[in-house]
Amino acid sequence: MFNIRLFRCMPVIFITITVIGCDQHPKFSPMGENITQDVGIKVIHLQPVILESELTGRVTSAMTSDVRPQVNGIIKQRLFTEGSDVKAGQVLYQIDPATYQASYDQAMAQLKSAQATVVSSKIKAERYADLVKEKGVSKQDADDAQATYQENVASVAQYKAALESASINLEYTKVRAPISGRIGISSVTPGALITASQTDALATIRQLDPIYVDITQSSTELLKLRQLRKELQLNGGVPATLKLEDGTAYPETGKLELTEVSVDESTGSVTLRALFQNPDNTLLPGMYVHAVVTNGIDPHAILAPQQGISRDVKGGATALVVDKDNKVELRNVIAQQVIGTNWLISKGLNEGDRLIVEGTSKVKVGDSVKAEDVDDHNSQLTQDTEQEVKK
Repeated sequence: MFNIRLFRCMPVIFITITVIGCDQHPKFSPMGENITQDVGIKVIHLQPVILESELTGRVTSAMTSDVRPQVNGIIKQRLFTEGSDVKAGQVLYQIDPATYQASYDQAMAQLKSAQATVVSSKIKAERYADLVKEKGVSKQDADDAQATYQENVASVAQYKAALESASINLEYTKVRAPISGRIGISSVTPGALITASQTDALATIRQLDPIYVDITQSSTELLKLRQLRKELQLNGGVPATLKLEDGTAYPETGKLELTEVSVDESTGSVTLRALFQNPDNTLLPGMYVHAVVTNGIDPHAILAPQQGISRDVKGGATALVVDKDNKVELRNVIAQQVIGTNWLISKGLNEGDRLIVEGTSKVKVGDSVKAEDVDDHNSQLTQDTEQEVKK
């Protein structure tokens, strides 16, 4: 009995629900009515901006010198510590000097003998010259004595040159540092045989302070940089800073020294060279770094928040602004580079423009909007938060 009554009531219940559901449908706005949307805007102002370019680079030594022997011999001693700083002229290796010392002593003895012979032949030549006037000797004998004297003088010059050569070779047994810097690993040990014509260096010295950073930049960007510096009328040196491989900032500020005179045909890039002081030897040759080159200060730059700049189907930068009638207007802009969280706009936006930065997805060109300055809104939120904290 209970079940029959329940089934009889069910149609009535369904009908009631259906009627109620129809009464709760939302009411739509009349056709053609413009609905005003709320959007957040950022008022564009001209402001001074430091223009910078971040480029990749490699650290390279200001000077590099391979240490090579200039005479043959056996390494007797190594007189430096690998990885230490050395001074120009410091003795690094001692080659066994025995044979070169003997050659020097021999040349010295030959020179002294020749000098003694010159003295004797000179006296004889002078005596014969006096005797020939008195018919004491023949003219031929006098001439022969003079010729012998001249030959002996030439022999002295020859032996002096031989002595100088022997002295140089003896000095070369002390292999000295050609430049000041930090010396690397030695390729030889005491007892090793070396030759004057060998291609392998005994060690390599690199100057680390100051040091160069070679920066790679595309030729297109280089042309833009030059044009920008011309527009900003910048003629002085270009400062540069570095970020190391771990992201930390290098404390010393460098200066752009030169630009390579040719473009790499395979990559289309140009090498820029910056000079940095490196007192603590933090920078090492071959290290990969990020260099930030300061291009100058634009006193009338326009910065637009990145969320206010979009891209069209062709990849061009666009922006939505609110015109004087509070309607949405589309602008084609040129976004030159990213600075922090903003785009540097070189064309398309002007002083006082109201750029839409919030709610861009809810509006289209021609829509009427209610604009609220996000800076004012954030400022009010900050004040409200401070008041709540004080309470």
